[in-house]
Parts: sequence; structure tokens; C-alpha cells
Amino acid sequence: MASCPIALARPPPPLAAAPRRPPLSSGAHLPTTRHSRLRRRDGCPCRCVPSSSSSSSSGRTGPQERAPRPRQQKQRTQRTARGDAVDPVGFLTKHGISDRAFAQFLRDRHKALKDRRWELYSRFIDLKVVSSGFELMGMHRHRQHRVDFMEWAPGARYCSLVGDFNQWTETENCAREGHLGHDDFGYWFVILEDKLREGQEPDEHYFQEYNYVDDYDKGDNGVDLEELIRRSNEEYWEPGEVKSRKSRLEMVAKLYEQMFGPNGPQTEEELDEIPDAQTRYNQWKASQKEVKDDSESSSPCYDIIDNGQEFDIFNVVTDRVSFEKFQGKSPPLAYWVEMRKGRKAWMEKYIPAISHKDKYRIYFNTPDGALERIPAWATYVLPDVRGKQSYAVHWEPPPEEIYKWRFERPKVKGSLRIYECHVGISGSEQKISSFQEFTSNVLPHIKDAGYNAIQLIGIVEHKDYSSVGYKVTNYFAVSSRFGTPDDFKKLVDEAHGLEMVVLLDIVHSYASADELVGLSLFDGSNDCYFHNGKRGHHKYWGTRMFKYDDVDVLHFLFSNLNWWVTEYHIDGFQFHSLSSMLYTHNGFSTFTGAMEEYCNQYVDKDALIYLILANEMLHELHPDIITIAEDATFYPGLCEPTTQGGLGFDYWVNLSIPEMWLWHLENVPEQEWSMNKIMKVLISKNCNMLSYVENHNQSISGRKSFAEIILHKEKCSNNSVNDDGIFRACSLLKIIKLLTFSTSGGAYLNFIGNEFAHPKRIEFPMSGNDYSFGLANRQWELLEKGVHKHIFNFDKDLMSLDRKERLILRGSPNVHHCDDTSMFISFTRGPFLFVFNFNPDATSRLYSVGVDEAGEYQLILNTDETNYGGRGELKSNQYMKRTSDNRVGGCRNSLELALPSRSAHVYKLVRILRI
Repeated sequence: MASCPIALARPPPPLAAAPRRPPLSSGAHLPTTRHSRLRRRDGCPCRCVPSSSSSSSSGRTGPQERAPRPRQQKQRTQRTARGDAVDPVGFLTKHGISDRAFAQFLRDRHKALKDRRWELYSRFIDLKVVSSGFELMGMHRHRQHRVDFMEWAPGARYCSLVGDFNQWTETENCAREGHLGHDDFGYWFVILEDKLREGQEPDEHYFQEYNYVDDYDKGDNGVDLEELIRRSNEEYWEPGEVKSRKSRLEMVAKLYEQMFGPNGPQTEEELDEIPDAQTRYNQWKASQKEVKDDSESSSPCYDIIDNGQEFDIFNVVTDRVSFEKFQGKSPPLAYWVEMRKGRKAWMEKYIPAISHKDKYRIYFNTPDGALERIPAWATYVLPDVRGKQSYAVHWEPPPEEIYKWRFERPKVKGSLRIYECHVGISGSEQKISSFQEFTSNVLPHIKDAGYNAIQLIGIVEHKDYSSVGYKVTNYFAVSSRFGTPDDFKKLVDEAHGLEMVVLLDIVHSYASADELVGLSLFDGSNDCYFHNGKRGHHKYWGTRMFKYDDVDVLHFLFSNLNWWVTEYHIDGFQFHSLSSMLYTHNGFSTFTGAMEEYCNQYVDKDALIYLILANEMLHELHPDIITIAEDATFYPGLCEPTTQGGLGFDYWVNLSIPEMWLWHLENVPEQEWSMNKIMKVLISKNCNMLSYVENHNQSISGRKSFAEIILHKEKCSNNSVNDDGIFRACSLLKIIKLLTFSTSGGAYLNFIGNEFAHPKRIEFPMSGNDYSFGLANRQWELLEKGVHKHIFNFDKDLMSLDRKERLILRGSPNVHHCDDTSMFISFTRGPFLFVFNFNPDATSRLYSVGVDEAGEYQLILNTDETNYGGRGELKSNQYMKRTSDNRVGGCRNSLELALPSRSAHVYKLVRILRI
């Protein structure tokens, strides 16, 4: 908008020179009916093109070389995100699935996906605009002396802002007619005008811009508009490019003179028959030959080249030289910048309409009465404390206090080793820990432990702390109980400085049912963001279910994903509990694995389409983004490309693994564990699989931690936990960790504290425990004690070994040996051999393990090392083994290994022997 006054003096560009995609402007995210009104409100009568558009298009193919294409909107609906050829059932052949009903379901879903894209692009142009609603919605400082607020509430009849800034009056700052108040889609617009200080004069020019952030203390160079236009005409425009007009009829008069001459007919009676358009065009073209031959003329030529094709506004081809010349010239923004006033000058002249940290809410008048709500797009919310109402907080710190990012986003090299954590329970004290404490105390520990990613849960604002953050109330706000938005930015920035990516556990599968703080009954109606009736309520959790077929709800959800990446530099998302959104029964049904269960009447096709579009949007706008699917039903195609009928995720979480370990630990004696059943769960679907031994579900859902279970079992069997009991518990935990890690599909997750076998479960303060924080913390002092120190040493060395050797990126495990009787397991991944002895009693002094490659194998990890709490039964001369040609387990070669009870070894092929 800064170039608007200058652009008025510039001749209109040729139609073909217009950018194919409208620039991302302040009005780009509004529905179509709001674009022109917002542009007029900003005072810009033209369709301005930012300077970036010219530079970005300079490398395009020339206008005469562009092949014709169909109409713009139709072409965009056919655009794909991750792949070239589109096959709605492509991944079925890859996995050998031949179910006809499911294949037809995928085809029908693809048709619905194209229709949904058409709906979105008809309103918001493309996915980039759909996902950038946060640039317009909510509260934003305008470059002029005002603050703009926009909210979506189609069921409301009246809207206003109330807060500290207007003494909570419902009528002062409202959306009204003539003030861009309410459009046909239910969007309300409120403008808060800054107040002119006493004795100050208003700005002379309506377009006066203020410098709030960039060089905020600079501005007001004393250049007026007339001087600016004069300088731009003399210094920027070339001779002949600017044709000033004295009146609106000057152009019409010149055109009339060109057509009929200086003494043309003055009355309608004197006007003879006007020649047809082709004749007039030929006459005009002949008159332009002399102008073209004049090399000194710099006037651009907008002669349209007729290539014989049917007229299409998207395929107009102009003179190549004039086109490239126009595209290469950027708008004269530098001249307009000279007219800006600095922020200090603005502060001297105006009083902010709403100040930093002012509390506010939104007031609605609905058919059922008046309501006050927290704005849905609020970025900082203070929850109710001691009976007080919740408030949104206007977060606009002074430019000198705005957080400045120091580190670039790191890229994951190799496997993904995720450290899952909850900020509130990350401290050792019995209280809610803060972002600052987490940054200072926990981030260095995570880096030292060898993890390259952290996954944060409970970050998005929620009213109920005992819900662990899964009953979200305000989707664009960082939880205020941990700190401010700038505190969270520092946490993410410091993690990036430690070469760790930051993932966010995002909850778009349901929302809090709280009506005073959340989105439920937001505008007084029951179907604003959520489904109406029973479908809009989770059957068991008391939460609300989003309406994934509504364009404005998708606008909200897509923008929410893009907001966390853009504003807080988040590197990826784990989509929480997909089963609750993919099925109308919310996943609470018995699944047998039959394909019919994934395409019957209980499957929510709209939710699947949302996930496809979300992955396409994220990977298109942020190519390095990481998306993880948490789905207990293992929906087919989670990690397949969207062009092949998949959902487009990068990883999927195998929730069966921790359930399998928990069932064995609680219900099966160790001597009866089935190695075949264990391996079947671990490697049945290994590709892109995220594995973990236990995460927050095992401890938060009323269950005990694995360390607590094992130590309790040893105590029950021996009446006390002696050194032998601790050794056995330590040994079992280590081999469970190693087996789970070594069979993962490129990603592994550990919940905070489990790397050193935290002995206590997690229990958030709630009415059942008298709101105690006794189990809502981590006992970091255990890191230097006994079994916990040994487990941490092992976990740390395992992560370090993977960082150096990339253990879990060596293809799928190739199982050579899996024996329920001896309780032995062995498999290879690339040059690495993994051997496990789960037998709690028997130690094998010489056990034959089959391998395919003959050579020398070196021991690189041994769970029985004394540093890990083991007994160190292997001697140094046993660390290198050479194969023999004895065939074992179908393999051509074998190794003779010593395997202590409850131990595991990792060998690396360091020398190949050719026989």
C-alpha cells in the first residue's frame, strides 16, 4: 500500500503483465466480497503490486513463449502438492491391497477433495491465502494511526470490543455500517482509532504511514507529497513513461482526436458511421509504426499480438520488450518511505487506541441475548483465576522489546530422536514450571542426552490444567501459565541454537466445550465451529468436534497451523488422536483390521480431506516441515503421498508398541514372553514408523511408569528391592529400550524422565488428589543415583551411537533368529547385527547367530557394561568376532557369541571377507 500515490501517476500495466497470483496483502485473506471494501478503506483506489512481485517474476519465461492454459481457477483445482502423476488409489498396489470397496472409497474421496479445493480457492485464491488468516483476523496494528480487529461470528447481530481501553463499554468500539462492519460471510470488522493528543494537528495526508518496527526511531524526513511526485518523475520514471493529465476527460479527448482528427464531428448528427473495430485497429497500428521506429521514444508498447486463439484474459500476449521492461521495474517504494514518520513521532502525536497488555473481550448481541467471548484469534489469554473471568491480552510490545530471533531453523540429519516433554512438570519443585526455567534447566539436559528434536505438549492455551493441555480453548495463544509469547519464542530459539528441531503436539481433532473461554457456542449458535447435534460432541470425553466441511472452519484450522510455524518458528506437528476425528464413533469401536472398517458409513470423509489439505499446505509453504500422525486405528496410507491416495504425513506413531510392553509387564511372567509376538508388533509395518517404549499416555492415564512397575514386581517377588532386583530391573529396561529403538522406522520418542527410568507416574493436580503437585514434577536429582544413572548412561550412549552410525536408517530389520524357547532374537539392519537374550536366568556362553555377510564384527554397544549397571561378563578379547561358514537360520555364515541373561549386543561389520 505504500506505493499507492506514486502508482497513480504510472500508466496502467498491460493485462499480461499482471501477476498470476494476487500478492499477499492485507485484504488477500478476506472473502471476495470484502476485498474491494477493505481496499477502499485503506485509501488505495488501485490494485497495487509489491516490489517483490516484479523481482520474483523476472526469471519467468517470456510472454510469447508461454503455452496456453485453461482458466485460472480451474487450473488451480488440479494442482498437486507432493508428486507429479495423480492416482487416487496409487498406494494400494504398493502395499498389495486389492479391496474394491476401499478403492472406490478413495476415488470418491478424491472427487470430494477436488470439490473442496474449488470451494476454498473460490473464496481464498489458494492454500497460502487460506492459511494466512492470522495476518488479518484478530487484533493488528495498522500502518496508519489505528488498530484493526476482525472476527468471524455469523450468528451474531451486533459486535463490539470491550476492555480496559474503553472502560468496558459495549457501544463505543463497534462494527457498524459504513465502517466495514459486517459482510455476507459473517466477518465483523472494528477499527480502533488512535486518539490525537491535545494541541496536535491531524496528518495532512490521509496516506501518511508510520514506522512501527523497522528502524522505528527513524522517519519524518520532511518530504511532502508534491515534492515526492516531482522527484519520482525526474529521477525514477524515464521520459515518456509518465503522462500527466490535467482532467479526467483529457484521455477521452485525446482518444477522440486520434479517431476523428482535430476537427472531428461535434454533434451526433455530424458523426458518420464508425468503422468496425478491426479497421480502426489497423489504422491505429499504421500510425504507431513511426513511433516504433523512433529509437528515442521510451513509451511502452502494449500492442496485443493476435495468435489466432480464442480470447482468454489469462493468455494475453504483449510485446516482449515492453513486458520485460515493465516486470523489471519495481515500484518506487524508496520515495514513499521518506514520508513515513518514526514511532517516536507517532507517540508524541497520538495516544494508542489500545495499549500493550490491555485486557479485552468481544461483545456479541445474538438472538438469544448478549454474550462476551474471548476472541477466537486472540494470541495471548489470561485464564480465570479465583473466580475472575478470562481475558484476551493485547500483545504489542514496543519495538525495542520485541524478541529478535538469533538462530536459523536446523535441519534433521539422519533419524529423528524426539524428546517429548511438558513444560509445566519439567521442574523438580511442586509447582508449574515456566518457559524460562525449561529453557535454562531442561534444554541443556536434552542436548546432552543426545536428542535432536523436542516435542512439546500442553503449549496451546487451555483452561483445565489437569487435561494436560488437550482440551484447548484458544488455538492461537501460548499457555499463559508458562509465560509470555516472547518467553516461548526464546525457548524455541535456544532449542534451534542447540541444533534441535521443535515439534508441537497439535489438537485439531476436538476442542474444549467451555463456552466462556473456548469456541463452543461462540456466536450464540451451536454450529459456528462445530457440528450440530450429537455429531458435534465427543461421546466420551465431553469435547466438541470441528465441522471440517465448512470453508471458514478450514480457514481457521489451516491458519492455526501456519501461525505456529510463522510466528514461533515451529518445525513440525504431531496431530493428536486422529481416530477421534476420522470416525463418527470417535474411534471407540472394535477394529479387526478389515478394510471395510476404513471406508464404511462411520468414516468422516471431510476429516480425511482436511488432513490431506493440511499436509499439502504445510509441505508446500514449508518444505522442511515434519508432520506425524497419531492414529490408534492405523488408517491405510497415513504416510503415502497425497497424489497417490495417501494422507501425506512424514511419520506415523505405532501406539501398539507401548501397549504391548505394558501388557507383558503387567500380565505375563517373564519366562513366558513370546519373542515372535513381540517382533510381530515391532516390525509389522516398519516404514516411517515412530516407536516409543512409553510416553505421557502410560503415566498420565492413571497408569504407572515402566520403572515403577518393574521395581514393584521385584519387590513383590523378593520382599525388598536388593541389588540383584535392581540389576534385573535395569537389565530389562535397557533391552526393551534397545529393541524398540532398533526396530523403529527412522524415528524414536522418549517422554521426559524416562531416559533415566523415572520411578514415579505423573498425576496432574485435580479434585481426586486434592489438587496436589506431588506427582506433577520430575526428580532430576536421581540422575546421579544408582540405577537411574546407569539407565541414563545407556540411553545417552544409544542416542550418540545412532547420531554417529544412523542405526535406524539402514533399511527395515532383517530377522534371522526369533526363538520363543531360548528367548533369543537376532536381526540385521545394514552392516549392524542386533542380538537380544530376554531369558531372565539362562546365560549362553557360545550361541550361534546367523549372518549373511562373512567378515569381522565388532561389538559397539553392550547393555551388560558396568557403566550401564551390568556385570561386565564379556572380556575385551570378545569384542571382535569373525564369522565361520556354518549355516545357521538359513544364513550362509554364523557368529559364536556369548550372551549373558537379560542382555543385548550391537555388532558392526567392520571388515568383509570374500570367500
